[in-house]
Amino acid sequence: MYIPRHFEETRPHVLQSLIRQYPLATIVTQVEGELNANHIPLLFSPGPAPHGELQGHVARANPILNDLAHPHDVLMIFQGPNAYISPSWYEEKALTGKVVPTWNYLAVHAYGTVSIHDDPDWLREHLPRLTGEHEGAMAAPWQLEDAPDEYITRMLRGIVGIEFSINRVIGKWKLSQNKSESDQQAIVAGLDGGEHAEGNALARSMKDMRKTTP
Repeated sequence: MYIPRHFEETRPHVLQSLIRQYPLATIVTQVEGELNANHIPLLFSPGPAPHGELQGHVARANPILNDLAHPHDVLMIFQGPNAYISPSWYEEKALTGKVVPTWNYLAVHAYGTVSIHDDPDWLREHLPRLTGEHEGAMAAPWQLEDAPDEYITRMLRGIVGIEFSINRVIGKWKLSQNKSESDQQAIVAGLDGGEHAEGNALARSMKDMRKTTP
């Protein structure tokens, strides 16, 4: 991923926060020159690996298991809020017209090695943690025990656990840091004034960045 210095994000807690907020990873594998991508929710854990661990599961029929059987690093992409940035928001448009559109976004790339867990006991420990992460805010959180045990046992036969030890992680926070203070304020106002949740979320990220930037 191309990361100009002013867009680079290296703070571990910031990178981990995005992974937790946007856990649907694009997992990219390459075997014998062929690229494959799968979209799988992963649960972050600050485990013993240099940068923590990510756990998930896939259908037993998913060909990604064949890819993961080969020893190589796997790329996991986490995409945060993103939005189109109109050149009409810049002061420079009225002054010289020398402005063009762009796209702002947050992204984390994590690289790691995988362990495959074809083990019902591992899955029974993993699944309550995964569902608990996403059910916690529900009025009536669903739990594994809410389904008949024989049904859960049957469903477990159809999935396999995957666990990644993260050995490298990089982040790109493209939030118009290379623009003037007035342009950044105008971009935030433009995003906040839109009807799309993604734009509103990106505006909040820009506000947070400006609060923490010296």
